[in-house]
Amino acid sequence: MPETAEAPVVGRAVRCGRALLSPRSRLALLLALLAGAAVAVIVWRPHRLLTDGLPPQFTGLSAVLVFAIAYGLCTAALVPRPLLNLASGTLFGAQAGLAGSVSGTVLGAGVAFGIGRLLGQDALRPLLRGRLLTAADRQLSRHSFRSMLVLRTFPGVPFAGVNYAAAVSRMNWTPFLVATAVGCVPNTAAYVIAGSRASDPLSPVFLAALGFIVASMAGGAAVAVRRRRRSGRPGTPGGVISSAGASEESAAGRAGVSAADPGATRLMSGP
Repeated sequence: MPETAEAPVVGRAVRCGRALLSPRSRLALLLALLAGAAVAVIVWRPHRLLTDGLPPQFTGLSAVLVFAIAYGLCTAALVPRPLLNLASGTLFGAQAGLAGSVSGTVLGAGVAFGIGRLLGQDALRPLLRGRLLTAADRQLSRHSFRSMLVLRTFPGVPFAGVNYAAAVSRMNWTPFLVATAVGCVPNTAAYVIAGSRASDPLSPVFLAALGFIVASMAGGAAVAVRRRRRSGRPGTPGGVISSAGASEESAAGRAGVSAADPGATRLMSGP
């Protein structure tokens, strides 16, 4: 009799455990974590680093390490990287600031990638429908390092958005982290150098860094406008699907028609 009474309790516990570990529950937890992180950023106000600096007990290498950890957590919480890069250059100078910013960038990308994969991948992958979404997912999954390197180098692409999009795809950890470390260096260095020379805005170094930032943003905007114009042309797949991807889809379509109707294949191939 006691065993019979315990059976419903055990079954109820199992069902509750499955519900808590379901993809939708994990996605809801991810959204709650992001919302909580955003509130924490608003309360903490990381932009104060530009004016107040780090606490006096952190100096030298320990200060750079603490900043890198804080940098990574802030980027995972959707804090804009340019602000943190300027603060890094202001606090530590060009060389140490660049090392701290790149380390924090890789750390923050890894944290966001891990959280997104653990809590969001199973729930969001079934929603990848439509030509553009499936093409982007295929590009990230098949050409992981190259795609991530372009996204990290290309200015204006949301850092956090790329992290969570890569987490939903089938991209592996190694190409994601290596491409992030390599691709973030140019723009990060420009902002760090600008921050390190912000006290002398007329110096050639500051002007060169500022010119690189402006030129990269202008180039990124020009490429985005060009892709948008090309996407409006008939038969153009919106700049998201590469020509190789389009060829693969065309070949797959012909193969499907051939399997379904050999006569249609003869008509398509011509005399």
